[in-house]
Amino acid sequence: MAGNLLAAPRVGVLALQGDFREHLGVLNSLGAEAVPVRRPNEIADLDGLVIPGGESSVMDKLSRAFGIAEPLRAAIAAGLPVYGTCAGLIMLADTVLDAIDSQRTLGGLAISVRRNAFGNQLDSFETELAIPELGVVPVHAVFIRAPVVESVGDSVAVLARLDDGRVVAVESRNLLGTAFHPEVTGDARFHEYFLKKVHDERARSRG
Repeated sequence: MAGNLLAAPRVGVLALQGDFREHLGVLNSLGAEAVPVRRPNEIADLDGLVIPGGESSVMDKLSRAFGIAEPLRAAIAAGLPVYGTCAGLIMLADTVLDAIDSQRTLGGLAISVRRNAFGNQLDSFETELAIPELGVVPVHAVFIRAPVVESVGDSVAVLARLDDGRVVAVESRNLLGTAFHPEVTGDARFHEYFLKKVHDERARSRG
């Protein structure tokens, strides 16, 4: 992992497909050194990584075509902090219940997810979520062709549920995942929460 503890953390955003530019903007605004990541040699000096929304099956195919899937799996297993939003949450899930043929994930989160659980683009919606870890003010969440977490393992903490009980935000050690898109709302609290994981891991690894 890169740099010293006083330097800005170097956080990659997987830029194969999806809304990676929005995440780069939010991370840079919070003082991180945010960089697009497309190739295996761009992983080694990262302090953290964001996997954006998009189309998980396309992201999977491109990550394998670019030779970055296996290095990412190894980095996740080694403790690299990673935040996945929407399709990124699917990429971090150990199990995709309605995966298309040959679809694979990077894994790391002991969860089962269902793709497009709320329908197509026309079924996108917004709601307010109570997330105590982020403070008393509810989080305005935007769901766009969003997945849902159907089950969680013992190592996974639930951060947010919809009113009907469905799980839409989780974390486990170095990993964070949301079914919605904080990068489009102007509320940077989830990115701040993730950067705290990045800072904590930098301190731990240099301790």
